Amino acid sequence: MDQDLFEFVAERIEEQTGMGRLEARGTLRIALKASGFEARGATATQMCVVLERVMPGELHSRGVERPEAHCNALAAAVKSQAETREVTRESPEDVFRRLGSR
Repeated sequence: MDQDLFEFVAERIEEQTGMGRLEARGTLRIALKASGFEARGATATQMCVVLERVMPGELHSRGVERPEAHCNALAAAVKSQAETREVTRESPEDVFRRLGSR
């Protein structure tokens, strides 16, 4: 989920804030780094923490209005996406069990 998650959040930041692609991605990278995470390996839980605690300040310092609202919406979207992936992901045992029943 790592890089896909970063891309997902960066694109939403662009859409919601009006930032350009590079600024949105750079701001997200700064927030992740300030939290001790890297874009490549951040989990959904870690991304939510960054969005809720660090990103509002980063957006505020860049003149984005209502940064908390944007970040809360993003965190909710990340949680929803993570839950959807967890529900649709099959374990190897489930796959073999399903294939064996044919």
